[in-house]
Amino acid sequence: MTSRSRGFTFAAVAIALLLAIGIAACGGDDDDNGNGGGGGGGDGGGGAKTIALLLPETKTTRYEEKDRPIFTDKVKELCADCKVQYANASQDASKQQTQAEAAITRGADVLVLDAVDVASVGPIVKHANDKGIPVIAYDRLIPDEDIAFYVSFDNVKQGRIQAQTLLDKLGSGGDGKSIVMVNGAPTDPSAGDYKKGAHQVFDKSGVKIAKEFDTPDWSPDKAQLEMEQSITALGKDGFQGAYSANDGMAGGMIAAMKSNGVDPKTKPITGGDSEAAAIQRILIGEQYSTIYLAIKQQAETSAQLAVAAAQGEMDPDGLAKDKVDNGSKEVPSVLLSPIAVTKDNITDTVIKDGFLTTDEICTGSYKSACKEAGIE
Repeated sequence: MTSRSRGFTFAAVAIALLLAIGIAACGGDDDDNGNGGGGGGGDGGGGAKTIALLLPETKTTRYEEKDRPIFTDKVKELCADCKVQYANASQDASKQQTQAEAAITRGADVLVLDAVDVASVGPIVKHANDKGIPVIAYDRLIPDEDIAFYVSFDNVKQGRIQAQTLLDKLGSGGDGKSIVMVNGAPTDPSAGDYKKGAHQVFDKSGVKIAKEFDTPDWSPDKAQLEMEQSITALGKDGFQGAYSANDGMAGGMIAAMKSNGVDPKTKPITGGDSEAAAIQRILIGEQYSTIYLAIKQQAETSAQLAVAAAQGEMDPDGLAKDKVDNGSKEVPSVLLSPIAVTKDNITDTVIKDGFLTTDEICTGSYKSACKEAGIE
């Protein structure tokens, strides 16, 4: 072998080693590690399967604290050899695009996708379909695309329940009362559904919506600013209650009330998601209600559909009994029912179902409030 030939050989080996190192370094986090694009991948055959779980953000605490671990545990229960590639987009649509493409490239057999912006995920669904990878829309319906399943809640009904709960608290159908209405992110169709349902109730009542906002990113900080603007415009006594589409924003709105000399105990406010902090606020009277979503059932049902689809079976157990028109097709769907939670039924809802424990709720200064409510 000439010295030139040896030089080419050594160079080729060096390049191969660098490529191998580079590929290893590009591997993202999986179900044991965090928010990267995922690791490993399915083999497309009869071996271990890979399910990509792509969640949208971390400001709503349920995704990291409930959806992710419940989904992952159910997958492992159903399929010990299956791998969950996990990624959270931190409310960044372009980041989610990158994460989804990485999951497809690394051999995911199914995508379970909770879109940051449903209007921007068309390319993800098309690419997945081109590769024969089913896409399950989780929590948020993806419009105008060929998705395999949709698993969520009856979101319009949730909005109606939230609104009716507030009207019931205000009394007399809201006649002569004014409220501040803070809706969720305009890029999230679920937020639009909540808003639609709430208006179906409010618009037929005697309540006046004095201020209304659509809140980008479901941001508690932006909701706090919106409530501060409302107090400035309406005055401390210019509204009698508030509608918030979720608990995170309710927390921001309550903070705004406190900082502007408004006692939140005098202004009933709704919420959604049954976050532990919201349940604690309900116990001490700062928040009137929230919505309990059976997230455990949602995550586990999605895991069942995903595992079966990864193994080439589309809903063998007949879980998707509903149909939702997304503009492209009648999507086989699982629609769960939301439940209003007030101080009177905390035990019979979030605690009884195992969603939250008394240890999570009855901490520190909330112990006495728990005792008063009969939560021990």
